[in-house]
Amino acid sequence: MAVSLSHVSYSATFTSSASKTTVSGPSLSPHSIKVPTFLPLTVKPLNSSFTPHGARAITIAPHATSTPSSIPSDTSTKTFHGLCYVVGDNIDTDQIIPAEYLTLVPSNPDEYEKLGSYALIGLPSSYATRFIEPNETKTKYSIVIGGANFGCGSSREHAPVALGAAGAKAVVAESYARIFFRNSVATGEVYPLESEVRICEECRTGDVVTIELGESRLINHTTGKEYKLKPIGDAGPVIEAGGIFAYARKTGMIPSQSK
Repeated sequence: MAVSLSHVSYSATFTSSASKTTVSGPSLSPHSIKVPTFLPLTVKPLNSSFTPHGARAITIAPHATSTPSSIPSDTSTKTFHGLCYVVGDNIDTDQIIPAEYLTLVPSNPDEYEKLGSYALIGLPSSYATRFIEPNETKTKYSIVIGGANFGCGSSREHAPVALGAAGAKAVVAESYARIFFRNSVATGEVYPLESEVRICEECRTGDVVTIELGESRLINHTTGKEYKLKPIGDAGPVIEAGGIFAYARKTGMIPSQSK
């Protein structure tokens, strides 16, 4: 709004005192104020022919599932039967496979077999019975029974690989070093099973035992005793497939290797 103050002289007199302040000035006449005018707002209606964008049909395809033939076999009926080899607590990776043999390459069949021939060679001389007899490459003990913290020490994958290459199928221990347990699953060489009691104190090297994965049970046929094992769970199919990469290929997670 515009206000015209042309030719209007403005003067003010201020009188200040302790009690009041007086301000005087000229009076503005209503005729001296100009108010602008506005044109009415015109709103253009929407075109009646407007239609919303056509909706597109969306088709959601279900994720491809593996066929039964591509899924690893169920481990619930798998059993192991044979002689057991008993060790104590804190069996570390240097005892399972000493560092001097880590130059052997497991992907080479000849070196894989040779690696197995050195499995548990690092055990102290207090173990009168050796896991592998002299001049042999395979063990006659298919099941290793240990105490607490089995597989502690370094993170070398050669430890479970050496046991598997020697012919061991499973290890039953009171507890495991985490890295050994993980490497056992990743390589698929041996089943790392946990016992609920210290079986290593009730079994002897050379006892005939059976492991039933489906029942999570170990049976010592020599003593007639049975022991409850902790379920292997989701790790079972991975080990059964031959390791993490083999499992991923069989289930379609990664492409199969070209032949």
